[in-house]
Order: sequence, then C-alpha cells, then structure tokens
Amino acid sequence: MTTPTEPSRAVRLCGTDEIEAPVRLLRAGPLSAELDNGALRAIRVGEVEVIRAIAFLVRDENWGTLAPRLGDLMIIEDPEGFSVTYRATCADAKRTLVYDARITGRPDGSLDFEATAMPVTDVETNRTGFIVLHPVEGVAGHPVKVLHVDGREEASAFPDRIDPMQPFRDIRALTHEAMPGLWVTCAMTGDTFEMEDQRNWSDASYKTYVRPLALPWPYTLAKGAPMTQAVKLTVAGPLPAPVAAGAVKPVTVRVGAETGGLLPEIGIGVPAEEAEHALRHADLVRRLAPRALICQLDRRRGDGAAALARYRTLAERTGAAIMLEIVLPGGMDPAAELAPVAEAAREAGVTPAAITVFPAQDLKSVLPGSPWPDMPSFEAIYAAARAAFPGVRLGGGMATYFTELNRKRPPAGLIDFVTNTTCPTVHAADDRSVMETLEALPYQILSTRAFMGDRPMHIGPSTIGCRENPYGQATTPNPDNGRKCLSRLDPRQRGLFNAAYTVGYAAAFARGGIAALAMGAPTGPFGFIHRAMDGPQPFYGDRDGALYPAFHVMAGLAAGSGADLVEATSDRRSAVEALAWREGGGTVLWLANLTPDDQTVALAGVAPGRARAAVLDAASFVAAAGDPDLLAKAAHPLEGAELTLGSYAVARVEIG
Repeated sequence: MTTPTEPSRAVRLCGTDEIEAPVRLLRAGPLSAELDNGALRAIRVGEVEVIRAIAFLVRDENWGTLAPRLGDLMIIEDPEGFSVTYRATCADAKRTLVYDARITGRPDGSLDFEATAMPVTDVETNRTGFIVLHPVEGVAGHPVKVLHVDGREEASAFPDRIDPMQPFRDIRALTHEAMPGLWVTCAMTGDTFEMEDQRNWSDASYKTYVRPLALPWPYTLAKGAPMTQAVKLTVAGPLPAPVAAGAVKPVTVRVGAETGGLLPEIGIGVPAEEAEHALRHADLVRRLAPRALICQLDRRRGDGAAALARYRTLAERTGAAIMLEIVLPGGMDPAAELAPVAEAAREAGVTPAAITVFPAQDLKSVLPGSPWPDMPSFEAIYAAARAAFPGVRLGGGMATYFTELNRKRPPAGLIDFVTNTTCPTVHAADDRSVMETLEALPYQILSTRAFMGDRPMHIGPSTIGCRENPYGQATTPNPDNGRKCLSRLDPRQRGLFNAAYTVGYAAAFARGGIAALAMGAPTGPFGFIHRAMDGPQPFYGDRDGALYPAFHVMAGLAAGSGADLVEATSDRRSAVEALAWREGGGTVLWLANLTPDDQTVALAGVAPGRARAAVLDAASFVAAAGDPDLLAKAAHPLEGAELTLGSYAVARVEIG
C-alpha cells in the first residue's frame, strides 16, 4: 500500500480525517452557552463557567452512549434571549428512542432544558436521561446547598479530595456560589438524581446523573411509554456585564526560580505483543532514552520466558531498566502463580529494578454497592511477591485507573511505591473533553497522598487510548479511525494533539512531585514509532519506523529525567501549558497549545536575546515524521519575548 506524501490538516492535528462538528455559541445578556450536537457546554455567566455541560443521554447495557442524530433543529436569538428546539433519534440495531428537546436562555441568567422521550421500541438501558456536569475549577472544596427529593435541605461542600463513591444522593437541586454574591441553582425534575465525582476517571467535573446506581440495571423503557425530564438553572445576586466579543489576549508564561522539585523519571510501557516490534526499532527506542521499560507479563495469556528474553534484549540495547508489571490469572494462591514467573525471569537472565503484581480480578471495576469478587488479600499478594523476587522494589495499587485505586486502597506499609494509570476517554472522546481531563490530575495526586502518605507515586503507562477496559468485556472497536470512548486505537496518538497532551500530562504530574511517569509504548496502538496495523492510518500507512509528533516530546522529557524543576506558570493553563527544568547552565522550557486555535505566548522573566525556540506544528509535521533530530535542527533565536503556537503545537525553548 502506498501513502500520500501530504497529509491533511486534520490528520496532522488528530490522526484522522474525521472532523468534529463546530459548536454554536448562544448568548442572552451575560448568559452564554455552547450548543454541541444537542448538548450544552461551557454555560457561563459573564466570564465564569457555572455549569460545564447539560446533556440528555441514552446508554446501552454496556454503558455505551448512543449518539443522537438531530433533526428539525431551530435556533432563535433575539433581545429576549435564545431558544433551541430539535428532535433527536438515538438508535442502534437493538433499540430506538426519540426525544424532543427545548432549550431557553434568558438575560436574567436563567436557562431551561426540557426533553420528552418516546421509546420507539423497548429500550434496554443502563441510563437514559439528563446528566449535569459542574466544573472543578472554583468549585472543588467550595460550599454547595443540596435540596433532596424529600424536601430536606443539606449544607455541604463539593469534595476537594476525590470521593470514591457518590458525594450526594436523592438530589432535586444543587446551589453553589459561582462568584462572590452570585448563587446558581440547578434544579432537576422527572426522576431521582445522584452525583459521582468524575475526577476518579480524570474527567474534570462532578456529574449529577439520573437514576440511582443502587437500582437494578440494565432496565427497560417500554415501547410507547413517554418520559419527560427537565433541568432548570436560576441565578440570585448581582449579574456581571455581558462579555464583549474581542481579540483573545496573549497567554503569559512566567519563568522563575527552581521549585525544589524534580522532573519525574520518564519511562515507556512495553506490552508483550510489542516487544519484538520494538526490537526492530531499537535504535529509535534508544533515542527516546526512557529511564525504565514497564514490561507487562500477563499470565492469563501465558507470557513467560520468551517475552522476558525480548525485554532483556531491548533493555540492553536501550540502557533502560526493566520494571515488570505482572498480571496473575486470579487464583487464590498467588505464591503458586508467581513461582513460574520468577523462574522464567531467572531463565531469561532478567533482574527487574521493580515489580508490580495485579490479580486479574482487579482489572475489572466494582461499582459502589456491588460485591467484591473472591480473591487473595493485598497482604497475601505482596508477601508472595516479596518471596518470589527478594530484594526487588515492590509497587502496589492498580494497573487500571485512579477510580479503582481510590475504591480499593492498598496498605501503604507493605509496598515501596503506589501506582495507577489513567485514560481520558472513559466518558467522552471528543478533543475538548480529552484535554479537559488534565485539570483533574492534580486532584488525583492530592487524593492519593491523603491515603498513601509519603509513598512515592509511579503513574502509567498512560495513553489516550484504553489499555484495559475495567467497565466492560473489551475495549471499543474503532475500524473507522474515529474518536471512540474506551478504544485501544485512538487516532490522536499519531497527531500533534498527543504531543500537546503529553506535555500537559507531564506538567501536571511533575508539579505534583511524583517519582516516575510512563507514557505509551514504543510501537503499536500506544506507540511513538509507527508500525502498520489493521485499519486506517492516514499518511503513515506503510511508513514503518516513521515518528509520531509525541516521539519528540517524549525524547525531550526523558532527557530531563530527574532534573531540577523551574517555575513555569501559565495564566491560562486551559489554553497553554508550560513545563521547565534546569539543563546544563540554562533552562529548558516546553510549551504546549492545548487548543485547536492559535495562541500567542508572552514569556515573562525571559530576557530578550537569551532564548532559542523550536516549534513542532502542522507545518513541520511531515519533517518530524522522518527526523528524530528535528527540534535540535530547528532551534533558532527567539526575537523578543513572544511566539505563536498553532493548533496543538508544542515548542522547546532553551533559555541561556
């Protein structure tokens, strides 16, 4: 197969020619909201986001969301406010549900969103109805008034540390102070609602959803039985002036003194099925310079001496340490399950720098209120691991996500470090939602420290795609190279999007003082080096060994492993993230545009003529695919103290 020499702009940015539909901005005085395929996002009063999203969802028996197809859409905007009406069809091969929606926004800051649903067939569902997302910034730890369905009022606060269960149940309305003196009430009718802390899954929101999880699911909506639900926002207090349209101000990034922290040790994951492919590109993996290879041995698949031998060879050729991630089949005798692993390691000549051990049962999530499966205790597993690998550092926690770690916390005294991964596509897979997950990461660090104390934290291997689906039988197929929740094959791994996301991810965890961070894999669905796989891979196709943009970011991060961090603060982290450390006699600063819009960055604390910059963007995408030294070659003196970053562009700035 031949591949085009000039990829489309969409492929350069996100690895797919699938284009996300534009949103429509609606305004009513100081109230604004974005209409996104029938849902509302970024509901603001003045400049303050008061609600992150309101949407009517239909989810199947596997928690998959049936995307609505909109018809009869009508939008009216006038001095009295705005109104939106449409009919949405949610359907798959098994079921069809149609709902009529009406949205009304007014200059007094109030908003109504009502939906009347009609099942055209019987609809088996785990959840059908409204969800409301409250943002995290300016909300976490702040007061909230809860009106319950029985009329009882409760004064409480949005959790600061991440709540593993449901912070509030039996909800009719929530009231919070969005800005000094301005209180926003969100009332929900038509069913009983409850809240979960979505920061567990790295979503940057608190989600209030319909139908308590304690009730049986899936359940069936009977054909022909209508259902009406509504969400109503009201505000009390002095309204701010409407936000005037105008040019976006530059993002200011201030570079200061050393923070006293260290950049984490940077590693990469190596799934067993990718080890042989990685060896074919060992020279490029060596250029990535990972400090550690997180090498997975899944005993459910029989991984053993052969996989370990490949890991040993890869480690020898790259200079990286081996850290074994061992998945046990899930029997009640972990010592017996670990014995052949230890023997295989001796046979292969592998002495790991560290190990983590996870029983298969812990790779599946246990929802609140559900029984835990029969399995060995943490104490039994860790004792067996210490015996099988004496003197080797032992990590504990979860091979899955913070959710599972937060719900089942290991005893800190029995392990040398705690670990988990993240996946930003559990609940939503659009570009904006994925980038927003970066906002939740500091809270995961804060919460882990609350129950693990001073145990070092190791994060990863983490990726945009889903390594393991704890919430269903398998990951989501993605034959069309689109944006899918919980899919292993996420096209953005190959685009500039992932380069920017990786800088933002590393910056969040570096500020939190974690010890080690692993991302992606050498090759494959989570790779930084291309290999051909089934399904579309625009531009890369048969370009075996071509580099993805994030390769250059990972190589740069790994080069700084353990370096002294330097203060680098952005006044709009949602737009541009920054990460800096000491290198040689100067400072290395990485900048990432986390948005699809151009961003001008003003550097404060950087003297004119003291900086050189190299930018990785849509214009340099093709060159970056073939040259691991591109950023070193592209570095040029920075005139003044400003630079412009295109969509999802990253920059490496050397400050002397």
